[in-house]
Amino acid sequence: MSPILSVIIPAYNEEKTIQVVLKAVAAVKLIGGFEKEIIVVNDCSKDNTEARVLEFKNQNPAVSISYYKHEVNQGKGAALHTGIRQAKGDYIIVQDADLEYDPQEFNILLQPIVDGYADVVFGSRFMGGKAHRILFFWHSIGNKILTFLSNMFSNLNLTDMETCYKLFRADMIKGLELQEKRFGFEPEVTTKIARIPNIRIYEVGVSYYGRTYAEGKKINWKDGFRAIYCILRYGLFS
Repeated sequence: MSPILSVIIPAYNEEKTIQVVLKAVAAVKLIGGFEKEIIVVNDCSKDNTEARVLEFKNQNPAVSISYYKHEVNQGKGAALHTGIRQAKGDYIIVQDADLEYDPQEFNILLQPIVDGYADVVFGSRFMGGKAHRILFFWHSIGNKILTFLSNMFSNLNLTDMETCYKLFRADMIKGLELQEKRFGFEPEVTTKIARIPNIRIYEVGVSYYGRTYAEGKKINWKDGFRAIYCILRYGLFS
């Protein structure tokens, strides 16, 4: 049996980009004999995201796509919880429904897995020679601060804790009791995954084609404060 990579795509009001992302994910040829399953979780979008997903699914019957919908908007973390529960693959990766990350780079994250070195791989926007869109100074400072604080409590030396691209061995992430329903997912899962005995965590450089707020970026300063709260909560008291 070929190993399976479950690609979880949380989506909220992404009608403009969701089909482009689905096409890009479907087109990726994975290394190591891996097959793909695509899991889209629509977090109660108010636009035509659902219609775009179902249209793509109907037009591409050979592509393995499972579709789930929240009847009430709950947040990105909650969408990921749904996707993780439904995933049937041996490994799980998160793919945002916008165009900020390139699915062709799945194989960069898979390489340490295929080589037998890693259980979890983070895709860092701040290391390596990949393309990186220049955007917000204070966002970059915020990311560095959050990663530094996270590293203090997890005893890791990551360069990009907040990255979307995190690839997990499925049994490991399914074994975690995850609670954060919004962007607090990132510090929570990092803290909890780091506590698994003898876990092997790697980091590789990936590209980043960031969006402005006018282009649909959703994370804001409130999420930064929530991330600090999550780092302290799960780092000290969990």
